[in-house]
Amino acid sequence: MAEIAFGSRVRKSPFFDATIESGATTFTIYNHMYLPMSYGDPVGEYKRLTTAVALWDVSAQRQIEIVGSGATSVAQLISARRLTDMKPGRARYAPMCDHHGRLINDPLVLRLETDRWWFSTADHDMGHWVAAAADSINSDTQVFEPDVSPLALQGPRSFDVARELFGAELIDSLSFFGHQLVELNGIPIRLCRSGWSRQGGFEFFLTDGSRGVELWNTVMAAGEPYGIGSGTPNHAERIENGLLSFGSDTDSDTDPIEAGLGDFVDLNGDFDYIGKQALLARIANPAARRRLVNITLDGKMPAAENPWPVSIEGEPVGFCRTATFSPRLGRNIGLALIAMGAATPGTVLDVDAAGELLVATVMSTPFGVSLPATPEPQ
Repeated sequence: MAEIAFGSRVRKSPFFDATIESGATTFTIYNHMYLPMSYGDPVGEYKRLTTAVALWDVSAQRQIEIVGSGATSVAQLISARRLTDMKPGRARYAPMCDHHGRLINDPLVLRLETDRWWFSTADHDMGHWVAAAADSINSDTQVFEPDVSPLALQGPRSFDVARELFGAELIDSLSFFGHQLVELNGIPIRLCRSGWSRQGGFEFFLTDGSRGVELWNTVMAAGEPYGIGSGTPNHAERIENGLLSFGSDTDSDTDPIEAGLGDFVDLNGDFDYIGKQALLARIANPAARRRLVNITLDGKMPAAENPWPVSIEGEPVGFCRTATFSPRLGRNIGLALIAMGAATPGTVLDVDAAGELLVATVMSTPFGVSLPATPEPQ
């Protein structure tokens, strides 16, 4: 079996030793860091996330800090969603486009102060891009990667654990995508009610990397009565619930509308951003449009290590970008980026899964299960 070798060229997170001690078995490389992918019990990890509480090392979700008198101008220039009306202490999901209107990242953006921002980025080298954007408008800003490492607490019992750690008054008053500075036994944290699951929870943005193991152990101890366990961003749960994985679900030519992020993109706002005019031009060409859709897959499904070609009666219509088994639905599910003409729910597709022919069906989002909308208070 292939293995990943640890070395000094790829960075370890402040929580790395704790994840090894907790039994991490599989890692990937994400933003030039080791990101845990499994602790050896996929069913148990899914169950903890959906019924109790899980702790994830997501330090590889690196921050880009923009600070200075021109910081807000830079933040808006690189974001396809309006940010200027966002108050300090708030966060917002804000896709980023290149000059051709293509999606190049989908960060959570935190406004710390009037002229200070964090872009919590997915796996892509974005620091140089943001610095170049700042230079392009001669803004009075600094762009750098701060000492900030997120640790995610996710699951229905995460609120109980957070109350044990920070008190009920703070936790019950923190709204979705709200954040504030706190200390936990003297450990400095920016606590944000956020996370890459639909189960609810928090991200602890640790701002002193020397105290990572201490923070991990403190959270684990507080969560023991609530069934806490180690986990990782969960592939099955996020596909079940329609959460995008940039780079896995998208290709290099995907724009944010095709990726299903239209609700988070301002096309008609009275402000400009990189890629806006190109994105409008792409949308004006409906014949070339695609859509990311949920699919179920019938047949003997191999591991989805590469995109699989999708066709209808022999005619190519796109690719299945990712697939896995859903414990909740009891069947194989996936996400396919396909031509708009093939994206209607109920459409039957043929999928060439590394030589195995699978029959897929386009489903509604997310998989016909009605989920409450998550509000974004301003």
